Amino acid sequence: MKHQRTWLLALLASGVALIVAVVQRRNNRQWTKQVRKLLALAQPSNGVFNYDQLVGLPEPVQRYFRHVLPDQHPYINTVRLTHGGRFRTGPKKGWIAIKGEQYFTTNPPGFIWQGRTALFTAIDKHIAGRGNLTVSLASLAEVVNIGGSAFDQGELLRWLGESVWFPTNLLPSERLSWSLVDEHTSELHYQYDGLSLHYLVSFNDIGEIIRLETKRYIAESQLETWVGELFDYQTINGVKVPTRIQATWKLPEGDYTYANFRLKRIEYNHYQLF
Repeated sequence: MKHQRTWLLALLASGVALIVAVVQRRNNRQWTKQVRKLLALAQPSNGVFNYDQLVGLPEPVQRYFRHVLPDQHPYINTVRLTHGGRFRTGPKKGWIAIKGEQYFTTNPPGFIWQGRTALFTAIDKHIAGRGNLTVSLASLAEVVNIGGSAFDQGELLRWLGESVWFPTNLLPSERLSWSLVDEHTSELHYQYDGLSLHYLVSFNDIGEIIRLETKRYIAESQLETWVGELFDYQTINGVKVPTRIQATWKLPEGDYTYANFRLKRIEYNHYQLF
């Protein structure tokens, strides 16, 4: 009887392992399909940045671009990156380790991010004008699948804020403009697909963006202040970018810092997955 029980447990474990492997292969295929869909939408620009484009911009914004971008740098069309760091799922929850992989397009605006922890896998995205978040426990059972107009706004704001990783995307265009607040602060304005987005952007003395603040939906009808803080700028691929980003919700009951990511790898103008 003991041998039969051991055999049955081993058989059950093998069956569970097989199911997990099948589901993970399916999830990997779906992830690859979604990334390829995003990258296929990219409309490359052959433009080249030059300092003449800065004429008329607020002084802190000019200081930023002169600091992070060399003259004659090509426009960035797509981005792929990986990061490590920590994440919290709630104001009273503890920190857990996370690994992320992310892809961006600049025209049209879009991104897809996959974060993996020991407990869950999350996919956050904005593709073809629509935002969506899904969360699966242990990469198997989907427990969250959220979209809608609030997420369209929130995910587009995420894309715009994370443009500090590909700063040619923050240059003025028919969709994007800057206005002066003071010598260390400017407002960033962006319009797309009926949405009008704004960031209050803070710069340090040498021109680095160190803080982004906006109003963002934390739930379908709940608009709260969101703050991103940027640290540890380094020159990568000829561009100065922050290598650490911290995200915080300013809630009525207190601050909720939920993400502290450290950049591991970033590459521009590649049209395939890592």
